[in-house]
Amino acid sequence: MTGPFDHKAKVFAAFEQDCITLPILSILPLRTLPATLKLSQKYRQILASIKEVGLVEPPVVARSPKQRDTYLLVDGHVRLEALKDLGVKEVECLVATDDEAFTYNKRISRLSPVQEHRMIRKAIDRGVPEEKIAKALDLQPMSVRRKVRLLDGICDEAVAILKDKPCPMALFEILRKMKSLRQIEAAELLVNANNYTVAYASAILAGTPQSQLVDGAKAKRVMSVTPETMARMERELTRLQESITSIQESYGKDHLQLTVIKGYISKLLGNPRIVRYLMQYRPEFLSEFQAIAEMASTMPAEPV
Repeated sequence: MTGPFDHKAKVFAAFEQDCITLPILSILPLRTLPATLKLSQKYRQILASIKEVGLVEPPVVARSPKQRDTYLLVDGHVRLEALKDLGVKEVECLVATDDEAFTYNKRISRLSPVQEHRMIRKAIDRGVPEEKIAKALDLQPMSVRRKVRLLDGICDEAVAILKDKPCPMALFEILRKMKSLRQIEAAELLVNANNYTVAYASAILAGTPQSQLVDGAKAKRVMSVTPETMARMERELTRLQESITSIQESYGKDHLQLTVIKGYISKLLGNPRIVRYLMQYRPEFLSEFQAIAEMASTMPAEPV
């Protein structure tokens, strides 16, 4: 039997060694695209990018086991649709050895605003004009310049925390009003709550003490919020942050213990003698043990 580090174990390649150029008509999609796809900004960006700089990432296909010279489209449905709209007849493809589309779709990595900012900055540093970038991304030149300035006034530590998070651009404009330490605290609050909305970031800003704002001499103005309410929000936000920090310190250990307990109880309930004893003498324990054994999450169940 081969172990996990056995050098004699055979490794199977995920793709064939060479790309192949295929007629688009010989590629069969594995899923139907929504009717509204072509109205989306994302589709227009992909279309503009292919038109301006060509296809960056080739589609992934698998050989059809039933039809010769026919290929199944594993990944790249939107790109293929854009190529059809552009009148392209052939496309270079990667050939996968597995036709399971779930594997590829599961591993899709979305480009975050911070990553997009760095990509645009790198292109500009290499001499690519802003107008060409705007055409490739189907954006106005003003939007490109706004993306270039995205991290101006944001400290490196906050950027590191949010670098791969789906933060809207307006969120960074809110963070820019805070001093560096408060930016870090705010970024941690956003990540801990898994909430990157502008509304939540605005609430953090509203609960930020005056001394932690960039312009400390300028009073914060929030409509319909009295100074007393603002002071209370600041205190509650501070307590919330302290509570989150306290929970983080013990979460991993507590979760491990709960997982071990759940496994142990499941093993106990697999013994018929123990189940019979509990049914006869401790039925209330049995129902609780069964609920724990069947539990799929440590989070409380939502009310129906």
